[in-house]
Amino acid sequence: MAEVHAPHVVVLTSPGAGHVGPVAELATRLAAHHGFTTTIVTYSNLSSPTHSSALASLPPRLSTTALPEVSLDDLPADAHIVTRILTVVRRTLPHLRALLRSLLDAPAGVTVFLTDMLCPAALAVAQELGVPHYVFFTSNLMSLVTLLYTPELARTTTCECRDLPEPVVLPGCLPLHGADLVEPVQDRSNPVYPLVIDLGLDYLQADGFIVNTFDAMEHETLETFKELSDKGVYPPAYAVGPFVRSFSDEAAKHHCMRWLDGQPDGSVLYVCFGSGGTLSTVQTAEMAAGLEASGQRFLWVVRFPNDKDSSASYFGTTTHGDDPLSYLPEGFTERTRDAGLAVPQWAPQVEILDHCAVGGFLSHCGWNSALEAVAAGVPLLAWPLFAEQRMNAVKLSSEHVGLALRVRAREDGVVPREGVAAMARELMVGEKGAAARKKARELRAEAQKASVPGGPAHQMLAAVANTWKCAAGPAVGDGGV
Repeated sequence: MAEVHAPHVVVLTSPGAGHVGPVAELATRLAAHHGFTTTIVTYSNLSSPTHSSALASLPPRLSTTALPEVSLDDLPADAHIVTRILTVVRRTLPHLRALLRSLLDAPAGVTVFLTDMLCPAALAVAQELGVPHYVFFTSNLMSLVTLLYTPELARTTTCECRDLPEPVVLPGCLPLHGADLVEPVQDRSNPVYPLVIDLGLDYLQADGFIVNTFDAMEHETLETFKELSDKGVYPPAYAVGPFVRSFSDEAAKHHCMRWLDGQPDGSVLYVCFGSGGTLSTVQTAEMAAGLEASGQRFLWVVRFPNDKDSSASYFGTTTHGDDPLSYLPEGFTERTRDAGLAVPQWAPQVEILDHCAVGGFLSHCGWNSALEAVAAGVPLLAWPLFAEQRMNAVKLSSEHVGLALRVRAREDGVVPREGVAAMARELMVGEKGAAARKKARELRAEAQKASVPGGPAHQMLAAVANTWKCAAGPAVGDGGV
C-alpha cells in the first residue's frame, strides 16, 4: 500500500499584517476542519517582526517558507507601496516556480495553490505546472469587482479617476465616484497605475476567488457576481468570511485592557488606523485637539507622523528612535489623563473592540478592521487613508450596511479639530451614532450566523475544499502517482 497523504495547500501571502493574518486564519481552518496540510509562503522582502507574529504559533499541520530576497535597488525611494509589493511578486516568480516544483516532487504533492489578492501574477506559475489555482481575496467582493474593471476603465477613459463626470456603476455594486476607487489608480502618471491594470487582468487566470466576506454585508454583490460567473464572465467567488483573529491570552494582558476595565460600558471611542495607516504632523495635532474638545473618553493608538505617506507604517519600519507620544501637543496626555489613554504603536485590537467599555471605533476602514468591528458589534467613524479604504468607507456608511459615519476633510485633506470633536460626539452620543450602533448589533448577529460551525461560511469553505480534494483524485487518498 502506498502511503496516504493529507491534501496539501500552498498559500502565497503578500507582506502586511492585513494579509498575513487572514491567510494564517484560512490555513488554520483548512487544517482544523478539512484535513489539509498547509505551506504558507511569504516574501523575505518587505517583511517585519510585526507581520510575522501571525505565523508565530501555527498548528502542527501548518508550515512556512520564505521566497529569497530580490533586489529593489532600481526603484526610487518614494516608490508607491503597491509598486514595491508587485515588483517583488514578479521578480520572485522564478523562485516560486522552483519551490512549487520541489513540493510537487515531494510525496504529499500540491493539491491546490492559493495566492493573496496582491499576488495574482503567481497564478501563471501554478497554471504552467498544472496545479489548481485560486485567489484568496482578503478584502470585500465589491473591491474585487472594481479591480477586475480597472483594465476596461483604463481603456475607455483618458482623464484621472477623480475627474470622471459620472459615478462608476458596476453590477451588484454601489455607485462609486472616481475618487473613491482604489488609490493606486488615481494617478495615471505613477508607475503603479499600469501595475494595477495588470493586476485586474491577472485575476482572470484564477479558477476561483475565496473572499473574506459574508452575505449580510454584500448580498446583492454576491448574487450578481454568481450570475456573471455562471455565464463565464468571471471565475466563481466563494464567501467564506468573516475571518477574525481569535482572542489571545497574552494580548489580554496589555495595560490598556486594565484601563478599559475602569471605564463605563459603551463610553470609549477607540482610535486606530490599522497596521499601516499614518497621519501627518498637522493631522496628529488636530486629532489630539479634537479628541480633547469632544469630551468623550478615548483610547488612541498613536504612531509616528509622516507628512508624505499615509501608509508609512505598512512595513512595520520606522526611522524614529523616540516615542510617538512625544509628537502629541504639549500637555495633551496630562490634560486628558482622566478621560483618555494614548498608546504608542500597537494595541490588541480584537480584544479592545470586544470590551464592554468600547462604544465606537474611529477607523481607516481597512477590511480586516471593519470585520473586527462587525464581529464586536461596534459602529465606525470612517476615516479612509489609502488602498481601497475610501471604497470601504462608502460601503460601510451606505444605507444598506449603515455601520459607519463619515468624517469630512477640508480641501487640504486635513480634518480640523472641530470636525473631529463633532463627529466623535455624534458617534458616541448622537442620534446617528445610535442608529449605527443598532445596525452594528444586527450585523454582529448576522456575522455569528455566517461563521458558526455548520453555518454558510463553513459550508462554503467545505464545498470548495471538497472540490479541491476531488480534483486531486487518487493523489490525495492513496499517495498518488
